[in-house]
Amino acid sequence: MGKLICMGIESTAHTFGVGIINNKRNILADARDMYTTEKGGIIPSDAANHHRKLKYEMLNKALEDANLYIKDIDFIAFSQGPGLPPSLLVGKDFAKELTLKYKKPLVGVNHLCGHLEEGKFFTKAKDPVFVFVSGANTQIIAHEGEKYRIFGEALSVGLGNALDKFGRAVGLGFPAGPKIEQLAKKGKYIEIPYVVKGMDVEFSGIVTHCINLYKKGVAIEDLCYSLQETGFAMLIEVTERALAHTGKKEALLIGGVAANQRFIEMLNTMCKERGVKSFACPLKYSGDNGIQIAIAGMLQYNSGYNIFKTKQQIENVDINPNWRIDDVETPWMKN
Repeated sequence: MGKLICMGIESTAHTFGVGIINNKRNILADARDMYTTEKGGIIPSDAANHHRKLKYEMLNKALEDANLYIKDIDFIAFSQGPGLPPSLLVGKDFAKELTLKYKKPLVGVNHLCGHLEEGKFFTKAKDPVFVFVSGANTQIIAHEGEKYRIFGEALSVGLGNALDKFGRAVGLGFPAGPKIEQLAKKGKYIEIPYVVKGMDVEFSGIVTHCINLYKKGVAIEDLCYSLQETGFAMLIEVTERALAHTGKKEALLIGGVAANQRFIEMLNTMCKERGVKSFACPLKYSGDNGIQIAIAGMLQYNSGYNIFKTKQQIENVDINPNWRIDDVETPWMKN
């Protein structure tokens, strides 16, 4: 097979990214920009406007960094779901515009699948239990029976969004995770709820409890430390159970919250005690980016999954905001 070049477009939430890779595992470009606010959380319409304004700038930057013209790109992959519909629509429309204009095939990628495959791409993990912790998603995932399967998940709000919800209530702005991590280093543990139900976790009541304690004058540093320690411990417990159930010998931390050094430390400790290898997606790629979409897109293109080639097929492509990872087929995993 000759050299294939894929452009990946990411636009599921706060980040608009354009990544370019080839099938020789070379990263050629990684252009991205993130919508942020000083106060409050992500406003979907504002995030979409951010993406709309920056899409050509990110495209041009990626092509310039890769020293390529768009005619050099063999196909384009885009994040088809899950995610915020206003953000997803910007990426979908942009990908369709480019593929129709330049007559390129289009590949629809599940955003979560992008995180999973990117995690393996950047580490030595081959067949791990994935600890996927981002803003909207908190899931324990592993590949079994020719599919990615969810072994446990957050019942209401994901850990990233839970941290942001707490941060919003106490005036930390968005995203709150990095600020909570820093404040936690100065805090001490106080008793807060710990909610594990079978293989699932529940964060919303814990966040409400912490917000109420803050209103009563409990130190923000202590609340940040306790919220982190408790949330992470709950996930480590469920991950350990998934490792025991599947018999897998690797755990891989992925998603935006994988940037948290305390979480990595706790996962490493548990894995060491179990005699299991632990990995974490590199900090640079733990958040949303176009590279993850290009990596999954390349695997899908080579295995013939979810590709749109004709003008009519591309024109009919739509987003899938609720696309679950266990609904994704994985023909590239058969080899």
